[in-house]
Amino acid sequence: MDSAELNNRIDGIDDEIIRLMSERVALTEDLSNIGEKKFPIEELRQRRRKAIEEAAKYPETIRDYIPVIFNLMNEMSRTGADTAQSDVSGRVLKALDNTAKVFPDFTTVACQGTEGANSQIACDRLFKNANILFFNSFEAVFSAIEKGLCKYGVIPVENSYAGTVNPVYDLMMKHNFYIIRSMRLKIVHDLLAKPGTELKDIREIYSHEQAISQCSEFLATLPNVKIIPFENTAKAAKMVAESDRNDVAALASELCIKYYGLKSLAASVQNRDNNYTRFICISKNLEIYPGADRTSLMLILPHEYGSLYKVLSKFHMLGINLLKLESRPLPNKEFEFMFYFDIDIPAYSPKLTQLINELDEVCDSFIYLGSYSEAI
Repeated sequence: MDSAELNNRIDGIDDEIIRLMSERVALTEDLSNIGEKKFPIEELRQRRRKAIEEAAKYPETIRDYIPVIFNLMNEMSRTGADTAQSDVSGRVLKALDNTAKVFPDFTTVACQGTEGANSQIACDRLFKNANILFFNSFEAVFSAIEKGLCKYGVIPVENSYAGTVNPVYDLMMKHNFYIIRSMRLKIVHDLLAKPGTELKDIREIYSHEQAISQCSEFLATLPNVKIIPFENTAKAAKMVAESDRNDVAALASELCIKYYGLKSLAASVQNRDNNYTRFICISKNLEIYPGADRTSLMLILPHEYGSLYKVLSKFHMLGINLLKLESRPLPNKEFEFMFYFDIDIPAYSPKLTQLINELDEVCDSFIYLGSYSEAI
């Protein structure tokens, strides 16, 4: 048999596969309609388990692909079928109907740090007139939202250079909240000191560990200066201003010059000019504003082969673009993880509702964190 004949036979087999898969989808739809029955998830799972158990009878070259093939067929069979609405998707649809059509201008907002912090700059960009309450820690911001002390909170989640703010992701697993908006803020760090101080006088520099990482190249030019991590860039600037020493400085925003009467010894000392931090605005209540096209989810998956693939395949089947995937270890569990997803999909899309309704099938638990838009 020559190559042309072989290709013709392959094309014929492909056509037959498509025909049979289409027939299977139609039969599954008929099955789901019998007695007003919902999509027959358990029946499909049983067929998949049986196929895996009998995989030994298939050629070794395709044996490992049998579960993948059945997973694909089950996802195809779901198209157009009636899937039971979950409690989460019900809350999402309610929020879409009840949320105000305009993002609030004036409100009370919780931020970590003090005046001059980048969180304040982000907050001022998100809200036209925000009454900002500052807290000492990220956890205190989350707690303030949960207890109703503030309606909203603004916290950083990742930096384009230094990466994820890991403590925030850990707190996401602990507290109840929703993301209602996000923004990317360009971060510019200046080396600030008291008036009359010169660069040659500096012996210690204070700042948050993320800022220190983002300015590592500049700091490497100061080999005789001690670099000391501090809880917040603005608090470091305030400490320098209140110190009776003239040999200390802080890496902080230019805004701190205004608040603390400092001067800049070196401007824009971050390693990269395109240094951005992503901030999220969180709320105790689920609010979904017009234009929301990004959704965040946290999933705890079974500790077994292929569990992450099953989730990713759902995104693929529904044509949903994955913007971010982050894993964090689960507290008190060895080598088990929570997965954080940002996905690109409009909040009004029926595909989002379908995804939420199906997630319980592929994960031990999941948390819907909100649908929102991101300002740049």
